[in-house]
Amino acid sequence: MRCFALFSVVMFLTAPAAWAQAPVRLTLDEALMRGLDASHRLAEIGARQEAAQAVEDQRKAAARPQAALQAGYARTNHVQEFGIPGGRLIYPDIPDNVRSRVDLQWPIYTGGRTSALTRAAAAEADALGQDRDAARADLKLEITRAYWAVVTARASVEVVNAALGRIGAHLADVRNQLNVGLVPPSDVLTLEVQQAHQQQLLIEAQNLIETSSADFRRLVGLAPEAPFDLADRLDAPGARSRQIAALVDAAKANRAERKALEIRLGGASERKTAAEAGRMPLIATAGGYDFARPNPRIFPREAAWKTSWDIGVNLNWSLFDGGRTRAEVAEAAANQRAAEERLKEFDVTVDAEVRQRAADLSSAEAAIAAAEVGVRSAEEARRVVAERFSAGVATNTDVIDAQVALLQAELDRTRALANVHLAAARLDRVTGQ
Repeated sequence: MRCFALFSVVMFLTAPAAWAQAPVRLTLDEALMRGLDASHRLAEIGARQEAAQAVEDQRKAAARPQAALQAGYARTNHVQEFGIPGGRLIYPDIPDNVRSRVDLQWPIYTGGRTSALTRAAAAEADALGQDRDAARADLKLEITRAYWAVVTARASVEVVNAALGRIGAHLADVRNQLNVGLVPPSDVLTLEVQQAHQQQLLIEAQNLIETSSADFRRLVGLAPEAPFDLADRLDAPGARSRQIAALVDAAKANRAERKALEIRLGGASERKTAAEAGRMPLIATAGGYDFARPNPRIFPREAAWKTSWDIGVNLNWSLFDGGRTRAEVAEAAANQRAAEERLKEFDVTVDAEVRQRAADLSSAEAAIAAAEVGVRSAEEARRVVAERFSAGVATNTDVIDAQVALLQAELDRTRALANVHLAAARLDRVTGQ
C-alpha cells in the first residue's frame, strides 16, 4: 500500500514535467499566426501608428474653440488715495488684487493651414498602417523561410541516416568477405572513410536543425528550449500559372509599400498646402468673462468683486517674414518631388523583382523533375552495382560511388523541394499576396 502511494506521488510530481515537454505541432499557417501575434516589430509599428493618430487628433483640436480658466493674485504697494473731498473715493488704496477669468480662443480662418495639417497627419497615420502591413508580409516571408529551413534540415538528416544505414550494411558485407579473404583490407578502410564522411554530414545536418530551430522559435514566440513538430512536409507543390504582366499589376495593386508611398505623397502635398497658407491672414475670435477684485475695467476702483466681459475678432496678416514662408513652401515642394521619384523607383524595381521571383520559381519547379530522375537513376544504379558486387563482377569502389551518387541525388531532391516552397513564398511576397 505504501509503495502504491509513493508511486502515485511520484507520478503526480513528474506528470506536469512530462506534459510540459510535449512538442507543439504546427502547420505553416499556425506558425505564421503565432509569429505575427508575438512580433515586437509589429507592436512597435502599431504604437507608432497610435502616436500618428494622436497627432491627427491634435491637429483637429487646433481648429476647435479653446476655453481656459485663469486666476491670479498680485500684491501691490500702498498708494495715496484720491477722491473728492467730502465726496466719493475715486482711487482707493487696494494692495490685494485678485483676478479670475474664463478665456475663449477660436480660430475662424487660417487660410487652410489647419485643415491641411490635419489631412497630412491623417495621411501619415494611414501610411504607418500600410507600413505595418508591409512588415507583416516581411515577417511572414521570414517565418516561412525558417519553417522550411527546419523541415529541410530534418529531411536532410533522414536522408543521411538512410545513407549511413546502407553503407553500414555494405561495410558489414565487406568485412565478412575480408574475413574469408575475398577482398583486401583497403576496401574496408575505404568504406570506413566514406562512413566517417557521411557521419560528418550527419553532424552538420543536425547542427543545421539546431540553428534553424532556434531562429524558428524566435520568430513564432516559442520558448528557447520548447520542443515542436512541423506538420508540413516537402511534397512537390503543383505548378502555378504565371503571367508576368498580371503579376506586375497585382504587385502594384497589392504591395503595402506602394500604398504607403502613395499616401505619403498625398501627405507631402497637404504639407505644401499648409506652408502656402502662411501667406494668408489669420482670423480668430477671442473673448472672456472676468470676475476680479478690484476690477480694473470698472471706474472708480472698488475693493469689491465685480464682473466684466469682452469679445472681439483679431486679424494677423504677415506682410513680411524675411522669406520664411517661401522657404517652407520650397521645402514642402522638394519633399513632394522626392516622394514622387521614390514611387516611380518602386514601380521600376517591383517589375524587375516580379520577373526574377517568377523565374526562380520556374527554375525550382523544373529542378524537381530533374532531381526525381536523378534519384530514380541513382537508386537503380546502386541496385545493379550491389548485385554485381555480390556476383563478384563489380568492385567495392563501384559500390561506394553508386551509394555516394544516390546520397547526393537524394540531397539534391530535398533542396529542390525546399527551393520551390521558398521561391513560391518570395513570389507571393513580391506580388503582395
